[in-house]
Amino acid sequence: MKKLFFLSALSFISFIVFAQSKAEDVVKFPELVHDFGKIKQGIPTTFDFEFKNISDKPVVVENASASCGCTTPKWPQAPVMAGKKEKINVGYNAAGIGVFSKTVTVKLANVDTPLTLTISGEVLSPEAFDLYTKELATKAATEKTTKSKNKGKNKSGK
Repeated sequence: MKKLFFLSALSFISFIVFAQSKAEDVVKFPELVHDFGKIKQGIPTTFDFEFKNISDKPVVVENASASCGCTTPKWPQAPVMAGKKEKINVGYNAAGIGVFSKTVTVKLANVDTPLTLTISGEVLSPEAFDLYTKELATKAATEKTTKSKNKGKNKSGK
């Protein structure tokens, strides 16, 4: 009976020691999703997903793998010390026109479940992008003119 109790206790302790935490218990990302909005075709763009090691031990990013070849993640190769911040840089090549949503799966050492980072946006042809930016500039100028005309007037227009 003592052997059975001892083996049960040893198994339980082993389970606790080797139990792996969730990624959310180890690192904190302020955002897991980034929308680039409208971007110009053929102009690669990047975004830094910042994170902080919220555990009391160093964290190792073992791998960051993209959902396709048009997306390139770069992650820290050195351990991230407790309380320190680091980033995972995600690049998108913007080669194809259209709406996109791509993921990067981040695997942390000693953590079972990986994290997923997502980038999205819409790639416009150079002509469509130029038209889009002109429309934005016109809208901004119109809003600025309207605000300056209304400056100093009360609600009744006086």
